[in-house]
Order: sequence, then structure tokens, then C-alpha cells
Amino acid sequence: MSFFKKIFGGKKNLRPLVSASASDRPPAPSAPAPVTAPVTDPAKGSDLIRVHDAYGREMFITKQQWRDNVLLGDLEKKRDRPDDLAGIIVQSLYDGFAADILPYAAHLATIDPTPERGHVLHAVTLLDLKRYADAETVLLHFCQQHGETGVALTNLAKTYAGRGDDARALQTLWRALTLDPNQDNGLGWYEVIHREKDGPASGFDALRRIATLPGAWRARLWIARHHLEQRDLPAALALYAEALDTAPRPVPADLLQQMSGDLGNHAHLPELIRLTTPHYDIALHGLSTGNNLIKAHLDLGQLAAARALLDRLYAQQRPDWRPALSFWDTELAKASTAIADSPAPEKLEVTVLTLGGPVWLPPGTPAAELFPSKPADAPVVAFLGATAEMPPGGGEPHRLQLADGPGRLSRALPLWLAEQVEFGTEAATRTLVPWLVNPPSFVLSGVIENDTDAASHARHVRPEEKPADYIVVTHLNCRADPWTIELRLVRTIDAACLATASATCPASDPAQVLPGLTRTLLAALDAHAEINASPPVSAFNPQPSGAYLLRLEQLLAVRTAGQAQASGTLSGERDILDGHLQLCLSQPESVSIRLLFAQTLRGMKKVRADILPEFRSRVNLLQKEKPLPEPAQSVIARIIAETFAA
Repeated sequence: MSFFKKIFGGKKNLRPLVSASASDRPPAPSAPAPVTAPVTDPAKGSDLIRVHDAYGREMFITKQQWRDNVLLGDLEKKRDRPDDLAGIIVQSLYDGFAADILPYAAHLATIDPTPERGHVLHAVTLLDLKRYADAETVLLHFCQQHGETGVALTNLAKTYAGRGDDARALQTLWRALTLDPNQDNGLGWYEVIHREKDGPASGFDALRRIATLPGAWRARLWIARHHLEQRDLPAALALYAEALDTAPRPVPADLLQQMSGDLGNHAHLPELIRLTTPHYDIALHGLSTGNNLIKAHLDLGQLAAARALLDRLYAQQRPDWRPALSFWDTELAKASTAIADSPAPEKLEVTVLTLGGPVWLPPGTPAAELFPSKPADAPVVAFLGATAEMPPGGGEPHRLQLADGPGRLSRALPLWLAEQVEFGTEAATRTLVPWLVNPPSFVLSGVIENDTDAASHARHVRPEEKPADYIVVTHLNCRADPWTIELRLVRTIDAACLATASATCPASDPAQVLPGLTRTLLAALDAHAEINASPPVSAFNPQPSGAYLLRLEQLLAVRTAGQAQASGTLSGERDILDGHLQLCLSQPESVSIRLLFAQTLRGMKKVRADILPEFRSRVNLLQKEKPLPEPAQSVIARIIAETFAA
């Protein structure tokens, strides 16, 4: 088999070659649309395409569905818009739709104000269909009309390779490189031909030969990689300096990506930052180089610089970038926690924060008008959790750490029970949240609160508040899966335990026991505290789920961060808001879930107001496409409008 067929024998090797300025520029972010450009997900199988809807939700459809429902209509709609049509053609070549786009590629060649792009994409489409003679005709016509270019000649070389004329292909490829030595495919093809024929030294000589051509910068990157592998940093840095001096402005994305990646892989992090940062432009150079810069800053302990760059990347509002950015968000949170952690002081200063009613109905909210108010003499039931027994090695005492499953559930469970009692009985509710003053953070204890101390906490209130009559204490045993949830109902006047209950649940889905546990608690309140059930409240209608528990706990984190002026206690703020949005979309008729989201947005304004504009369009779309019945729709719209107001 010839070297050409080894390289170009398969469809995937026939990458579309367009002008350097076009191929170096990533797709510009656009306003939310019903579906963004598809990206094939190899992890999901070759027949599936990953898409994002207007809310940023990732989903997978078959290629046939994409073709029938999106691609064909989009091609027709944009057939006379050259830039849009070219983008669709490039992506469609990757996704295997060459036969469908061929008429449009031919049309693009006749209307494209950039003739090279139109003719090359037409030729590449023909190459993908193995119509080598037709592709040759298109490219020769372009060269006769507009002159030879490196990209056109490289694709012409492919037509010869496809028909087995290796000598002519190699001759044409070299002529292409003399015109444009910085074609990624052309350079790589030329090097591989020589390496596979005569060995690695011949491939390296081919790179050096290309590097002598006028304007050549890409070959220098590959030679620099060789020097890094030989631990010759000065030689590599000299080549990088030459490449940067030679390259056009703005610096091509491929240059920065490969240079920063190679320097990072060889642990030359200060050099990576010094050479890359002055030329890095997010809109042009995108996520790949941004990843390299973030990791370098993170590994050097430069957390503020890493965070600033992460925020700038998030601001591009690219749903396809979100998984990577979320990963870095978590890594930065871990690093910040490790730095903030210090040996425990001799005495920890712990206080108890108090939240009246459901966590998503804070004092003064306009949403209060949607729910019946409690009379002044209503009995008060307090809720206290924040304790969990952990498995061996599951956590260190007096150590800061990111929230985990047991910690979140220990805080979410009292919040869930509080709102169930608030809207299911005649009682008013209050949630008690143990809080470490310095450094500010939630407290998770491994020891269950005794009845006397719990009763004391429930009765220790501000002068204007009524002491709680009862307190519900929850505790988790997470030493093994399934977990055990324990519950005690305590009368606060004498610290008498009136009732106990327990339930086991899988660690992966503790929410499944919530309905039964709630019924047990309501029955105990009726039997032992004479707290009667009240009529259902139509506006309160969440379905118990792990997602809902998580969002309750996250709103608690947002509110406490704002009240305690401890924004550093939060991490993954964008994931928090996006998770609330997805929950609203899963239960679009739920007033309480929409309020949960609105109040989280409102609370986030105190903590990270800078990220709110990234969500404005999706929030407005949610309100428009998934309206709630009045007066809930107007009330929530008012909260949202106040949140986004300057």
C-alpha cells in the first residue's frame, strides 16, 4: 500500500482544507437558538450527534434525525449566505453528509466572495465521495481563474493520491507547501510520507526543510517539540520565539494551542504563561489554549489569574465548553479550600443561623402573597440537621472541604421537612443552620445533637421572635450503603423526645424515602403535638427528587453566603444557576420550583452579580415559553426583573 493510501485511504483523513484565516478561527458564539451546530460525540456511537437547545441542554439525536429535521432545512435557508453555508458544509463533512451537501457546495463555489473557500469546499466534498477527477477539475479551474494557492494545491495532491499517482501527488504537495508552509494537513502529510518511507530521521529532515521556507512557523513548532523531548528548553524557546515573530497577527489558534500544550506537558509552566498570554484572545483562540493557561496558573498556585480567565471563558456562553469549564471550577474550589484550610484553632466559634419558613420564601419577598400567612399564635416547629456519621476515611474533623453527598443531604433534609410542615399543617416553621464563623462555612458534625441542646437552640431566638414549641432533629448514618435517616421530635419546653423514626435509603437516591418520612412526621405532629393538617396549597407542588434536594441546599448556600458576606464559601455558581434552570424545565408547571430558581438568582446578585447577564436570555425564554398561571407568573416576573435591574 502506498504512503498516500495509508494516510488518505479513509474518509476521516479527508479533512476540509480552507484558508488559514478561516480554519484558525473557532465558531463565534451566537445568541441562543433552537439548536446550535452539531458535534458528533464519539463516546455515544458514530450514529449520534450532540446538540444543544436554546436553554443550553445537551441532547443526542441520530444523524438521520439531524439530516431530516435540521440539516436539509438549514442548508436551503442559508444557501445564499456564504459564511453560514460554508460553516454548515464544513461541519457536515465531519458528520458524514457529503452526498447531501454536494449541490450546496457546488452552489457555494459560484457565490462565495472568497473564491478559494468555495472551490476548495466543493472539491473536498467531491473527494469525500471519491469523485477524484471531478475534484481535480474544480481545483484546476480555480487555479486557472485565481492562481495557485497552497490549500488548493494540497487538495489537488489528494486527487492524485486517490487515483494512485503518488509521485505527482508528492510533487504537487511540495509545491503547495512552498506557497503556504503552514497548512496543518499538508505539513503533517509531507512529514509522515518521509518518516514512513525512510524512518524518523527522514521525517525530521522533512520538517526542517519546510522550516526554511519563507513565512514558515508551523514546522518550527514540531521541531521545538522534538527539542522539548530531548530536554533542550533553550532551543525550543528560540524556535517558539521565531514562530511567533514569523506568524501573522492575530497569532493563529493552532500555534498557541500546540505551543502552550507542549510546554505544559513538559512542565515549563512559567514559559507557557509568558509566551502565550500576550497573544491569547478568547474569541479567537477558544477553549483549548484557555485550558492550558488555566491549568498552568492553577499548578503554579496563581488562583486569582486562573479564576479571572475562567470567568472570561464562561462569559462566551458556549454550551459545548461548559463541561470543561465546570471541571476547572471544581478544581479551583478544591485548591482554594486547600489554601484556606489551616490547623484547627483551640476553640471553634460556631453560631446558628435561622431561616424562617421555606428557604425560597425569605422575608419581604413579593412571593409571600402567593401563600397563606400563618397566624401570630401558630405553633412553631424548628428543624435542625447538619450531623452525619461518615465511613472510615470519609472526612477529617475540623477540616474545610467541598460539600459532599452526606453534607448536602444533612442540610437539605431539614429544609424539605420544614416546607412540608409549613404547607401541610397549621404550624409555622424555622430552620436552624450551624455555621462556622471563621473561616465562614457550614458545619457538619459526626455527633447527633442531644435533645437538651437541640431544645435550647430552638428557644434561643431574637426578642421579636417566638421560641419554637417543637424541634425536629435529623441525623444521617452514612457509614455504609444504604444510608439511614434518623428523626426525633422534641418538645422544647422540657426537651422531651415525643417520637422517633428512621428510614433507609440508597446513597444514590435518598429522595425516594422522603414521602414516607414526611407522612411519619406529620402523623407524629398530629398525635404528640396536636398540630393538625391544613388544606393543600396549590402553589406548593414540587416532586421529591435528588435534584430538588440539591437545589434547596444550594439556595441555602447562596443565601448564607450573602448574609454572612462569605462569597468565598460558594463554588460552581454557574452550575448552580444552570441546575435550577434545568429543574424548572423538568417541572415547568411548578410554582414553588420556579420561585426556588428566582430566589437563587436574587441571592446570587449579592454574591456573584457579574455572572447574572450570562443567564438573562435563558431566564426570559423560560418565562416566555413556560408561563405559570397568574398571579404566580407576574409575581415571579417581578422578582426576576428586580434581580436583573442594574
